Amino acid sequence: MPQKRLSMRKIGEVLRLRFGLGLGQDQIARSCCIGQTTVHRYLERAAAVGLTWPLPDEYDDRRLNELLFPTRPEYPPSAPRPGLDFAEIQRQLQTKHVTLQLLWEEYRETHRDGYGCSRFCELYQRWNRNRDVVLRQDHKAGEKMFVDWAGPTIPIHDRKTGETAPASLFVAVLGAGTYTFARAALGRRLENWIDCHLNAFEYIQGVPKLVVPDNPRTGVNRACRYEPDLNRTYHEMSEHYGTAIMPARPYKPRDKAKVENAVLLVERWILAALRHRKFFSPAELNEAIATLLEKLNDRPFRKREGSRASLFAAVDRPALQPLPAQRYVMADWKTVRASIDYHVEVDRHYYSVPYQLAGRQLEARFTAVAVEIFHTGKRIASHLRSSAAYRHTTIKRTHAEEPPGASGMDAFAADPLG
Repeated sequence: MPQKRLSMRKIGEVLRLRFGLGLGQDQIARSCCIGQTTVHRYLERAAAVGLTWPLPDEYDDRRLNELLFPTRPEYPPSAPRPGLDFAEIQRQLQTKHVTLQLLWEEYRETHRDGYGCSRFCELYQRWNRNRDVVLRQDHKAGEKMFVDWAGPTIPIHDRKTGETAPASLFVAVLGAGTYTFARAALGRRLENWIDCHLNAFEYIQGVPKLVVPDNPRTGVNRACRYEPDLNRTYHEMSEHYGTAIMPARPYKPRDKAKVENAVLLVERWILAALRHRKFFSPAELNEAIATLLEKLNDRPFRKREGSRASLFAAVDRPALQPLPAQRYVMADWKTVRASIDYHVEVDRHYYSVPYQLAGRQLEARFTAVAVEIFHTGKRIASHLRSSAAYRHTTIKRTHAEEPPGASGMDAFAADPLG
């Protein structure tokens, strides 16, 4: 069941990025962490049934599944073709007297159904010809913002105890004009990662179409070359700002060369300049960073006219999407299961859901003030958040709505969010 809900969310995201932002299929595939063929199939199925964006309110996960996948024919599983580790083949060929013929014979000893000798050699030679080819990346104005944490940290001192805490430096850079943003945060937790994004959007006074992170654990749950999985809160933030997250491929530094260069510049012109100063709070540190950041963006280019600031004003700024009317409010997500008394646990407090969902796996979205419970993508309960540990918050129901044996339970706290 969780996998089906994830698939339906992917379809909704594909439609949003295609019809809402006008992204190409390759960009949608990378942002949604699915294959380009899958994107094409989803769009074909949506076009066949007349689906576009935004989806009608009555369309939940079950309705979408029935509409787009009415039947699922079962095919007998086929054995996968054995793959080839070209890097290992290249390493083995460095050994004296080792040939492709010998490596192919060893390959067929362990893979009886593998490639023939001619195909084996052809695939290796094709890989060897292309492995050092570099495709020049031309970045469109306002399209991409690359983000990452810098390696070195800055100590924050405690005035009373003298102890220090390391502050990490978040760096963001626009692809076209290399306009740079930097901000310090105590720890690389999810809330700091999100807050740094929000400050970056406000610093550039707009939102790019794509945000390209370097697969950090705070933003990407599972780093994979082909199918990384975004953190749910990170994805929700991108929806709020009308942008898309497109993680860089692991171990592919050329995918994020812009931010690697920006990190190097920030380390040279900001971290190095602050090495003799002592800071006692993140706010004090960020004030110093902001001053040096303005100098960095105003510094003239060496090999062309202008600066990062002037190029941003002329190229990137007019192409950015506007900021939303309201700032994103941080919300966490958690997979929960309704117990036999139809309550779910969030941060050691128990919140009620419709009794028909007892035993079901649900999703909880919680902010500092509210808790919302979702089933198949639809909100089925909402409560004010409580800090009372191991207590229950229950929505009042009429006698006819109560399940058998539930009349003696404590009931209070009407639905505050409707």
